[in-house]
Amino acid sequence: MSELIDNRAQRIRTLKSIIEELHAGAPAGQVKARLRELVRQTDYSEIFSMEQELIAGGMPASEVQGMCDLHSQVTRDVLVQLPIKTLPPGHPIDTLRRENEALREAIKRFNAHMCDVLGDGGEPAIIAMRQSLNELMDVDKHYQRKEHLLFTCLERHGFTGPSKVMWGKDDEVRDQLKDLSASLHAASVEEAKLLAATAGEALSRAIDEMIYKEENILFKVSLDLFTEDEWAEIWTASPRYGWCLVEPRQGYRPPAPSIANASPIAADDAVALPSGRLSVKQLTALFSALPVDLTFVDADDRVAFFSEGPDRIFARSKAILGRKVQHCHPPKSVDIVDRILGDFRAGRQSVAAFWIEFGGRMVHIRYFAVRGEDGAYMGTLEVTQNVTPIRELTGERRLLEYDAAEAR
Repeated sequence: MSELIDNRAQRIRTLKSIIEELHAGAPAGQVKARLRELVRQTDYSEIFSMEQELIAGGMPASEVQGMCDLHSQVTRDVLVQLPIKTLPPGHPIDTLRRENEALREAIKRFNAHMCDVLGDGGEPAIIAMRQSLNELMDVDKHYQRKEHLLFTCLERHGFTGPSKVMWGKDDEVRDQLKDLSASLHAASVEEAKLLAATAGEALSRAIDEMIYKEENILFKVSLDLFTEDEWAEIWTASPRYGWCLVEPRQGYRPPAPSIANASPIAADDAVALPSGRLSVKQLTALFSALPVDLTFVDADDRVAFFSEGPDRIFARSKAILGRKVQHCHPPKSVDIVDRILGDFRAGRQSVAAFWIEFGGRMVHIRYFAVRGEDGAYMGTLEVTQNVTPIRELTGERRLLEYDAAEAR
């Protein structure tokens, strides 16, 4: 057994060395020839481990992200293909795989409409291309479940680098979808042809490439690593992010997950606060009734708590509890997160505010430094609120009048 482990470790080190040569500018054909000799016994889990070692060794995740498509191109023909595990209907990976099948079909339709646009199909072809593009927008739900659930569990098993790389590639697809949709909206026939030949084809390749990476790397590694409790967590939290193009099948029923982050306070015990006492049941209901979403990150930058109101703006799952907050954000946002936390921790700042258009709503996001009586930094509170109704207020309301939309 130790010999097998040593052989695997040696293959990963050699693979890492070859990929570093690729990053340094070695011709892909030359690298592929060397890989063919190396990887007769290598599977895709070793690609995952190799990327982790590259990032742990100091290579920026953004650089690995920029080259990972090339990694895929030079390795996909030579690596050992492991058999696909049979899973019960409705297992999280079963659902993700079925979504990928639906995405492949959606890509075929999108490509067909692009060909019509390029073939002088005129305005009807452009409209059909827009419609198929809207269908592909559903991939965001698929990506969110992957990023917030699968990546969380991967981090518990020591894999943080590859998930950063994959999240970065997901964001590239999101940006491509958004940009192409905006450009097509007011495009002339000739402009639409140019978009189809450039941005459209690039988008199609990017989604297809991500499907390939998920099917041959991410899903296989996850099935090898995750416990039944972790699959139960993922299955339980998945509905809050939604489904991509298809609904889950019935059949999979996981065991009840162990709750590692459960509160030691019994549900009927009171929590004594400086200004009063509340039972856990009252406190939970109070947080749920607030017109804002709360998330608290402790002094070690780990997610310690989030409120669970009925209309959360950004979905949260219990899987993120204990997760480094930097890993809960796409790679391109991590520098901002670190700057806010660093300024709060050092006492240079105490509040940071942003407002964005999201899902047709104006969303106000504020971060507050939380400090103890002695001024010591204890963590950061995120407060997120849909302020669209507030922005629409005019005049005054001095008499009691209930809003039907807010009645419970």
